[in-house]
Amino acid sequence: MAERALSPASALGRSRDAGGAGATSDWFDAGTRPLIDHAPAAPAWSLGATGDRQGFARLWKAFMSARVLLALAVLGLQISAHSLSQPLPDWVFWLSAGYIAVTMLQRGLARPRGPGRSFDGQWFTIVGVDLLYVTLLLSQQIAGIHYAPLVALPVLMAAILGTRALALGTAALAALLLLGDAVIGARASLWAGTADAVQAGLTGVGLLALAWLTNNLSLRLAREQQIARRSRTEARMQSLVNNLVIETLADGVLVVDADFVVHAANPSARVMLGSDQEVTPSVFGLRDHPAWVQLADLARLTFAGEDVDGIEVTLYPEEREAVQLKVRTARTPSMGRGDARLCVMFLQDLREMQAQLRTEKLAAMGRMSAAVAHEFRNPLAAISQANALLEEELDAPTQQRLTVMIRQNTQRLAHIVDDVLDVARSPGTDPQADVVQLDDETELFCHEWATQHAAAGRLAVQLHAADLPVRFAPEHLRRLLVNLLDNAARYASRSDGAIVVSTGVVRHGPALLSVWSDGAPLEPAIERHLFEPFSSSESRSSGLGLFICRELCERHGAEIVYERCAMERDGRALEGNAFHIRLRRAPGGHSSLGPESSFS
Repeated sequence: MAERALSPASALGRSRDAGGAGATSDWFDAGTRPLIDHAPAAPAWSLGATGDRQGFARLWKAFMSARVLLALAVLGLQISAHSLSQPLPDWVFWLSAGYIAVTMLQRGLARPRGPGRSFDGQWFTIVGVDLLYVTLLLSQQIAGIHYAPLVALPVLMAAILGTRALALGTAALAALLLLGDAVIGARASLWAGTADAVQAGLTGVGLLALAWLTNNLSLRLAREQQIARRSRTEARMQSLVNNLVIETLADGVLVVDADFVVHAANPSARVMLGSDQEVTPSVFGLRDHPAWVQLADLARLTFAGEDVDGIEVTLYPEEREAVQLKVRTARTPSMGRGDARLCVMFLQDLREMQAQLRTEKLAAMGRMSAAVAHEFRNPLAAISQANALLEEELDAPTQQRLTVMIRQNTQRLAHIVDDVLDVARSPGTDPQADVVQLDDETELFCHEWATQHAAAGRLAVQLHAADLPVRFAPEHLRRLLVNLLDNAARYASRSDGAIVVSTGVVRHGPALLSVWSDGAPLEPAIERHLFEPFSSSESRSSGLGLFICRELCERHGAEIVYERCAMERDGRALEGNAFHIRLRRAPGGHSSLGPESSFS
């Protein structure tokens, strides 16, 4: 069982307000470094991010599918022309069918090998097949069908998916093919041949311009997507960090709108409000509960423009004790006309602040107590010596009893002085700690406590660590058990077995000592400061008992933790509070028990 501790962050990340237009965080310093290396000859999809490769693969598949659909469209056009009394040669149908088969094979078998490869072999097979197919169709002007527009597809594919050199090279090759076809196909007259050549030249120039513009637009789009992806990643990371900080803050944080609806509340705020996450929805109103009306009034003042800084309020929940809070509010800046503002409320539990003050007082009192305890030693030694001399001179039984009482109390004071000095020293493991039998000492101390408090039926002792030696001073173990039993008796019921003391051992691990009682569950604010000095739910309690227990455990290399757990009694599980102490085994303690000894 591991001890659970709350380690809240101390403050939120800072943000800067840029002229009322919105908050920009200085957590990331993205503005001081370039996001993209703007190389003019870089391929459109050569930025290297995983998202870019995925986008490249999607465009690749789209162009491969477009080639198949275009091939099917050309074959359909040829079949339609043939059926309309414009016969076509058989080789044209076989050529189109073969082109369909090649494009389908390339669609299924070809794989993009990464963006930015100018001379990838697949480019030659794909672009070359397309240009060869168009060239063969252009060589035969059949049925008046013009196939020149088909060269636009390979040019666009090279411009969008390839480098600028590949795009311009593909466009130039297509222009040369069109120009060559125009020159070779001049049959009618010189004027007609010249017109076809000029038309082919203009088409080639258009293809070059199309390739250059498309490649530039594709490159710019890829850069913008890369910038947007990085910005989105940084914004998501910053949001996660902010959420983590807010969720672990010891101070409560509420986000309230003008209608007093709470849109966000961290766990600390819910604890202060007594709002159970399982019962109260994630979005609730401050006017849903009478105890929260004061917070709604503070939110109204904030929206009205009045500053709320450090106002103390007291909430009176129906089923919980009153909660004293220190409230500070802030209003979010307006993002534009008509945008609703939000009120952020920061709640501080005054009990937490008082506990911190008590801790600071304890540090000063500890130094003073150590000095006072040191000064007590000489008077106690003088009283003990004078009492011993007086005891030798007195014979009356009544006077002898008085001297015995003086001796016992001076010894007790001497032990207290030693304990105060031990606590004042830096905690650590004492290599010369006494060795005690855990079961024997536990049974003896529990019997003495039960006899003194007349609680024999109320206390149950379960011993499961026979002949197990542990490192602990007997007097300190007695003090530890007495403090835990007194604390359990204060809150446990009066029924039989309301307090259970048990011992055990973890296989190949420490020895265990547990004190369980059927008391009510602790308040979250009390539980967080359970082992701190002066932390108590009762005004007449000093709040030092559990603190001394923790100090004694640390003195002997042990560990004490609190847990709310169930104990079986009368055939049913009964919830209660348990304090578990993990004790160091003494040398030989690992071999004193059988191999099957365990405790759970």
